[in-house]
Amino acid sequence: MSSLAIGFTGIAGMILLLIVRVPIAVSLCVVSIAGLWAIRGERAALGALGQVPYDFSASWTLSAVPMFLLMGTFAQKAGIAASVFRAARILIGYIPGGLAIATNFAAALFAAVSGSSLATTAAMGRLAIPEMLEHKYDKALATSVVAAAGTLGALIPPSVAFVLYGWYAEQSVSKLLMAGVLPGILTALVYCIMIYGRVRAKPSLAPVPDESFTAAEKWSAIRDVWPMPVIILLVLLGIYTGTTTPTEAGAAAAAITLLVSIIRRQMTRKLFVESLTEATKTTAMLFFIVIGTVLFTKFLALSGVPRFIASGIRDGNLSPLLVLLAICVFYLILGMFLEGIGVMLVSLPILLPIAKASGYDLIWFGVIVVKFIEIGLLTPPVGLNAFVVKGVVKDQVELGTIFKGLTWFLAAEAVIMVLLVAFPQISLFLPSLLK
Repeated sequence: MSSLAIGFTGIAGMILLLIVRVPIAVSLCVVSIAGLWAIRGERAALGALGQVPYDFSASWTLSAVPMFLLMGTFAQKAGIAASVFRAARILIGYIPGGLAIATNFAAALFAAVSGSSLATTAAMGRLAIPEMLEHKYDKALATSVVAAAGTLGALIPPSVAFVLYGWYAEQSVSKLLMAGVLPGILTALVYCIMIYGRVRAKPSLAPVPDESFTAAEKWSAIRDVWPMPVIILLVLLGIYTGTTTPTEAGAAAAAITLLVSIIRRQMTRKLFVESLTEATKTTAMLFFIVIGTVLFTKFLALSGVPRFIASGIRDGNLSPLLVLLAICVFYLILGMFLEGIGVMLVSLPILLPIAKASGYDLIWFGVIVVKFIEIGLLTPPVGLNAFVVKGVVKDQVELGTIFKGLTWFLAAEAVIMVLLVAFPQISLFLPSLLK
């Protein structure tokens, strides 16, 4: 069997393992070692298995991952999501669809400190959905806005997805983090416009709560939430001005989040230990997957699959737009069955050479990839964010109702993707200002 045939057999084998629910990291490692063994022999396979984990773990760039995760766990354990939602509800809950719009903005703000779509969805779901259902909101709208807004966790810095993509694609992590800012804001705004338009057309979807708040209550809500915008701004300014690396910015943000939580008496010793444990477990899981990805990349490179695909694209004279549409379909299919970070890491060894051959700017392509994997969290039959919401509401709302509400947000995502493709500067403007 030729090396190329072994490469394609390995891809098929990995897909089969994923279908039967073998963990992503295990699938990648097993296929990669078997493929390297078949192409280069036992010594090459075992040599890669011994060398790759060390080389990967010694990468300074990836030290930002545990820092961002630690900041997120501190914020989540200390109940910061509750303060964010309360402030948004008090300040804008009185407009048509106000609670849903407040949920959207609160999720965007919390996503910026949690860095996790699933964590944002779970936290906001427990807070916002009971509130909206109590005020007679349409069940599909109340649940779907939480599932959709949770996807902002991967776009708005700090983003673990951008750190991992930047390391793998050998692109500036600082530029990637800045590249996610405007698309993240654009996504939140398009969601809000869609919600407001729907509610104006059909007010019964979201009755305006019959409640008012005093100036003192509004100022109290703002005081409770002020540390979060400050922390986010410090991270962005540090990266933007070049005074801090992403790792340093993440470490500082984690320390500030911890300090604020202690001062506000929201952090106990038990919660501190739980935060460290959770961040460590998540880091280990992600690193295991990425080690598998590096091994898989070495296997594919030796097999010649990336060169074969890239030359096929060049020889076929396919337009960059047609290639992008094919990538879109690929991600939507994978996103139906796998978690976002896993989708990205499994696909990059195959798709990054295609992106280079098509002449894409790899910073812009990183934003597109992250958008696609987040859209995958909303698509049936296995849209993970929808299942997280279902776990929160239990028997109150059917899963089909959640997916029905998400069709509106998927339509909004189609508009957003068209804008990001038609106007690449939305993603590239801020990175272009970095030194």
